[in-house]
Amino acid sequence: MTAWAQSLIRISNYEVETLQKRLAEITARRASTEMRLAVLDAEVEIERERARADADAAMLLQSYLHGWKLRKGAAEADLTVLDHEEEGARDALTSAFEELKKFEHVAELTRLNAVIAAGKRETAAFDELGLRRRAG
Repeated sequence: MTAWAQSLIRISNYEVETLQKRLAEITARRASTEMRLAVLDAEVEIERERARADADAAMLLQSYLHGWKLRKGAAEADLTVLDHEEEGARDALTSAFEELKKFEHVAELTRLNAVIAAGKRETAAFDELGLRRRAG
């Protein structure tokens, strides 16, 4: 394989690895945000139960619910942003992987063409040697 092909493949591999790390980071942030939403849902149920049993808690429930809705809305907005970010990262990773495969294909074709050319040169050399022996 030629040096230029090795360099292109090495650069493409690096890009694929970088994008894989980015996608993993986005996935981790997504899982964290989903966990935050689950915790918020559990907390609101606990507060509702407390309000049913305690009159003081019942008076404060509306204020709590207002704050809870704001926090839940922010978490859902974060999740929407992460969905778009994840989609973009997946598209970029797919493109980078396709580019890597193209470079590997071109490198392999270049290598095969070099082998074929060497075979032709060798055949031509043997043909010339055979002609010389016949003539000589």
